[in-house]
Amino acid sequence: MGRQNRKKLYRLSLIDDASHEKIYSIKFTKGGFFTVLAVSVCSLLGGLYALLVFTPLHYTVPGYPDADFRNQAVRNAIKIDSLEAAMTRWKLYADNLNRTLAGEQTLSLDSLLRTDGNAYLEEKDAEYLRKQDAALREKVAKEEQFGVSGGSKRNLPIEGVHFFTPLKGRISNGFNLATHPAVDITAPANSVVKAALDGTVTYAGWSDEYGYTITIQHAGDILTTYKHNRKLSKKVGDKVSAGTAIAIVGNTGSLSNGDHLHFELWYKGEAVDPTMYISF
Repeated sequence: MGRQNRKKLYRLSLIDDASHEKIYSIKFTKGGFFTVLAVSVCSLLGGLYALLVFTPLHYTVPGYPDADFRNQAVRNAIKIDSLEAAMTRWKLYADNLNRTLAGEQTLSLDSLLRTDGNAYLEEKDAEYLRKQDAALREKVAKEEQFGVSGGSKRNLPIEGVHFFTPLKGRISNGFNLATHPAVDITAPANSVVKAALDGTVTYAGWSDEYGYTITIQHAGDILTTYKHNRKLSKKVGDKVSAGTAIAIVGNTGSLSNGDHLHFELWYKGEAVDPTMYISF
């Protein structure tokens, strides 16, 4: 019975091949061997895992994001958030502009928040929103009080400005900054020339080269000039709205050859191509 209960032992020995002298010997059981083997494998895998996770070696793993990648991801997230905010502002501006041109009531801040800012409404109480709306309306009223000459005017980029087409027709001579900083639009005689934006007439008169000419100063450092007209319907100092008739297309001036409108668009003191912003 004693022999049957004894565990079977195994021996692992290191022997000098020349002298057959025993250098090292160890006894173990089958269970002990597999236990040591399992612990060794787990320790090895754990060490490799720690080496890859807590040392810069993990950057060598294909597909693992490095520090630059994470920084770029953060920057992209910030840019996306800024773009979403800008798109919301442009949406409000475009909607109000379309409603103004259609003679409808403009959208209020409250209506925008109800449609696109439910999360914002949950965080801000009604009294706070009313104060913010009142402050915004007061600021806009002050900006519009003095028209284009006000000291607190809004500087909307020209890319965001909605222009009214001054004259529908065919472009006979395109824009060239060096030789022709304007576009020539041909149209039937007696066609009406209209203001491209709200503004104030700063020049209305005659020149031998360009005939009857009218210039309008608009907000945002934008200026438009209309030349070779047959007749002008506005004088210096007049306030005009976008789409208002300001002249009759003509063929006046020594540089004109047929009924057409010579239209110039200036932004911050530089001539720009009107076809980039207006559909003729």
